[in-house]
Amino acid sequence: MYSTCLFCNRPLGENTTFEMFPVGRRLAFDAAKGRLWVVCPKCERWNLTPLEERWEVIERAESLYRDARRRVTTDQIGLAKLGEGTELVRIGEPLRPEFAAWRYGDQFGRRRRRQMLVAGVALGALGAVVIGGSVAGVGVGGFGWMIGNMGKHAIRGSPEKVVATIKTERHGIVSVRRRHLAESTIARGQNGPIAVNLRFKGGSGHFEGEEAQRIASIVVPYTNRYGGGKQEIAQAVNQIESSGGPEGFLDRIAYAAEVTTRVRTKWRRWRGWDNDSNTGLFGMPQVDRLALEMALHEEAERRALEGELAVLERAWRDAEELAGIADNLLVPASVQDSIDKMRGT
Repeated sequence: MYSTCLFCNRPLGENTTFEMFPVGRRLAFDAAKGRLWVVCPKCERWNLTPLEERWEVIERAESLYRDARRRVTTDQIGLAKLGEGTELVRIGEPLRPEFAAWRYGDQFGRRRRRQMLVAGVALGALGAVVIGGSVAGVGVGGFGWMIGNMGKHAIRGSPEKVVATIKTERHGIVSVRRRHLAESTIARGQNGPIAVNLRFKGGSGHFEGEEAQRIASIVVPYTNRYGGGKQEIAQAVNQIESSGGPEGFLDRIAYAAEVTTRVRTKWRRWRGWDNDSNTGLFGMPQVDRLALEMALHEEAERRALEGELAVLERAWRDAEELAGIADNLLVPASVQDSIDKMRGT
């Protein structure tokens, strides 16, 4: 049984509510269409399950949802919190735009609040260091550049952080740092709507077809760290709808992305993260990035639901394999243990 997020490779958590499916603390289900998702507690993305026994889980979830006391609902979408701490999201028969707006509004909203909280805590800690130094009589002018850089990293994230570990057909397992996203681009594909030119640790590669869409679905969300507000999410949904759906949007965005993701400056450490944070994948307008994340996610689910469950199962197996790989493959186990102790993990 798969227990790792398809997208961030983090554990999906456990529940004691479903003996036949003890994976995840937040489950979403659509009884009419027979769909079951596990919502990742880390990246908030919905993991569609390929399991044959999901019908039994859905039937049980429907019964528990109807009996739940703590429940909020609209005509088509509802949320119930069970006594064991498990959350159930019940999908009725909403129109696709309504479902997309609710699903991604919840996902992007939670992501936005989390990142703003993280950035706020980091900036608060940095301010305490500056104030402490001033009280102690230590001038901050000498290390002002360092403080400024730390502030940027708190807001934008460290450029050296490995944000994704991806299994590829030609290059094996690759590690993608946040700064690599500023050197990665999207173009029109020959074997599909989009192609991806990905920079990663120690090299780069060109990807086409289903592999390009899979890789894009993993890395694009890291350019959307702060999610989006209601207005941006609504605009993103409208872009997809006006294109005729996810597939049409991917066809259209490929033309625009060839220009907006063009790498205008090659990364140099001395240039600084600030100068390159608006190029590559970061060069796409925010609404386009949000819409692209939605479209890639839904297009992958569409293919799986049309009988390509083998592709989905392979993706889950890859996620399980990658889950055991450290962010930095060269860090000795002893050093990683020390880091984990300092982090309290």
